[in-house]
Amino acid sequence: MEQKPSLFEELKQRNVFRVGAMYLVAAWILLQFGEVMIEIMTLPLWIGRALVVVLGLGFPFVIILAWVFDVSTRGLVRSDNDNVSELERIKASRIIDTSIMGVLVLGLGISFYLLQPQIEQTINRDEVIQGASQSSRLTQVQSEDENPYLLIGNLVDFTGTSANSGLSYGQAIIDSSNWINENGGINGRLIDLDTVETSYLVPRAVNAYRKWQTQDILAIQGWGTQIGLALKDEISEDQIPYFSASYAATFTDPSGKAGREVAPYNFFYGPSYSDACRGLVQWAQADWKSKTDSIKAHDGAPRFVHMGDNHPYANAPKEACADYAQELGFEVLKPIVFSLVPGDFSSQCEALKKTGADYAFLANLDKSVATLLTQCHEKDVDVQYMANIWGFDEGVIQEVGEAANGVVWVMAAAAWHDSPTGMYTVREISKMSDPEETKYRSVHYLRGICSMFYLKEAMELAGQTGKISGPTIKAAMYSAENWVPQGLNGVCLPASWKPDDHRGITRVLVYQANVKGDTQNTSITKLMSSGKISMSRVFDADIPRRPEWLGY
Repeated sequence: MEQKPSLFEELKQRNVFRVGAMYLVAAWILLQFGEVMIEIMTLPLWIGRALVVVLGLGFPFVIILAWVFDVSTRGLVRSDNDNVSELERIKASRIIDTSIMGVLVLGLGISFYLLQPQIEQTINRDEVIQGASQSSRLTQVQSEDENPYLLIGNLVDFTGTSANSGLSYGQAIIDSSNWINENGGINGRLIDLDTVETSYLVPRAVNAYRKWQTQDILAIQGWGTQIGLALKDEISEDQIPYFSASYAATFTDPSGKAGREVAPYNFFYGPSYSDACRGLVQWAQADWKSKTDSIKAHDGAPRFVHMGDNHPYANAPKEACADYAQELGFEVLKPIVFSLVPGDFSSQCEALKKTGADYAFLANLDKSVATLLTQCHEKDVDVQYMANIWGFDEGVIQEVGEAANGVVWVMAAAAWHDSPTGMYTVREISKMSDPEETKYRSVHYLRGICSMFYLKEAMELAGQTGKISGPTIKAAMYSAENWVPQGLNGVCLPASWKPDDHRGITRVLVYQANVKGDTQNTSITKLMSSGKISMSRVFDADIPRRPEWLGY
């Protein structure tokens, strides 16, 4: 009498263990991919939890199917099918084993690429961006007397959603650091700039900060509103000055007296996103009056609409600007949501047309804004666009051509073609990565220089009064009013940071794009010199430091 196989043997024979293992490996890969996509697409966190629940519930269901059905070279067959030979079952088992190994290798590759970025490496002159020659030389924490280097972190986005502006801004930080080092450093000590590519992802920035916490980090040049929010509390606790490329008003209240977020170690160069939008609304009010006087406007209040993604960056000025627009007599319409990731925005263009909006504030980044402008132009949407500071630049004008004509946006520094006295220093800094002087530098590049030079001078002042540290750098930021870094007159706007108010700049420069003719297949330099594209300042707003606007 043939002995009945044990339950373990039967499970093994029916490949239940193999199928279960393959399911777990596939689920692991899916969770990793889901985590990254949730981060990139800024999806609600409940989606990630739901994915875990669904995968968990699916496991016993797959195990039951594996018990009922056998995997053979002819596909799935019922376990009681006697027509399937043992050889076929063995071959099928080997196929499953191979699949498990293949999926496992793929999962390890995805894990290494997405969740373990090379934060131990810094960008050098022969990698991603020419001119980034500083590498991390600090292998252990040394005393200040022994260590000739000053470690500064640099979070950048060279490949993610904000890469267009991120490349310009990040390169400016790198070039400025190299120029400072070649011109005496900071009180004779050299900057050790540790540049970390975040791809606009919070986990990568957090990983970098974890590393810096074990080192003698003095300050950070940051990037991304969501990254700044994730690090805000820790940098305050660790007393690390964080010079943000995010200008969210959330980072302007150092004491918490306004009853909102507290950010004592956050600084940024430029008007806050909220103040920038307020400046644009002031311009819109003046523009509407001129149209009304010339009988070109409709009866009633001008209509204002916010357009942007449901994302910390786009949402930062949303309520504050809508409140101010209403205060100035605008009819504020329901916001229109469109993604930071470029895609098909035809429905948003149709919605914008139906609202009858007169002024649309574009709160997204440049790639997304460029796509929306192009598609809405093709649909003959008639509205005056106003763009946030990271949503528009010379590159967008070149890319979208006629669709960019008339767009107004916020500037906070001189442009590459301007000629104030400080442009000599800017040109010299640019040579650090472009010795042949062939590149056109966008408006973001100049703001990056300003940010780095404010940090430079604060560190110099801190060193003159004692040890350079986070608290002494912070104190130095309050030492001057209407402060412009040496050598950058006319490039950087005068700034005044106060111990109870980190709104360093409240002046908003509004520029307008002018396009004449085809902008394709021609460099920005040639387009500028030929007059096919130009940028003209059309408005200058001084935003009052109203107490209720601190942090808002």
